[in-house]
Amino acid sequence: MIDRSFIGRTLPPFEVEVEKGALRFFAKATGQADLVYVDTAAAKAAGYPDLPVPPTYLFCLEMAAPNPAALRELLAIDISRVLHGEQQFVYHAMAHAGEVLRFEQRIADIYDKKGGALEFVVRETRVSKQTGAATSVLVAELRAVTVVRNAG
Repeated sequence: MIDRSFIGRTLPPFEVEVEKGALRFFAKATGQADLVYVDTAAAKAAGYPDLPVPPTYLFCLEMAAPNPAALRELLAIDISRVLHGEQQFVYHAMAHAGEVLRFEQRIADIYDKKGGALEFVVRETRVSKQTGAATSVLVAELRAVTVVRNAG
C-alpha cells in the first residue's frame, strides 16, 4: 500500500521555457489545423505576442521536470503497475512561446478501491509565469490521477 502520509507533500518546483520548435512539433503531431499554433506571423495577426501554448501541452511541459519520475520514486511505485487514470485542466491565462513557466506539484490525495487492488494518486500542479519583476500570473491548474494495480 502507498503510504498515505505523503498526502500534502510538495515536490521541488521547476521552470521550463516554452520553445517554438517543440510547440510546432506538438501542434503537427496532434493534427492542429489552426495556423496560430505553427506560424508566428499568423499568431501575431490573431493578437498573440507569439505562438500560443495548445491546451494539453502543459502536461508535456510538466514532463520536462528535472526528474519526471520523482513522484513514482518518492512513493516507491513500480512503473510496470501504473495506468493513466485521468487528467483535468483549469485555465486562467494564456502562455506563449518564449515564456518561462513555473510548475509546482503537490500530492493531493492517495486512496484505494477494490480492497486495495487499485490505488490512486492524485497530483495537482499549479503553472504560473512571471509578468513583471515581482508579479506572477496563474496560467493553469492541472490535476492528474495515476492508478497503481496491485497484485491480488
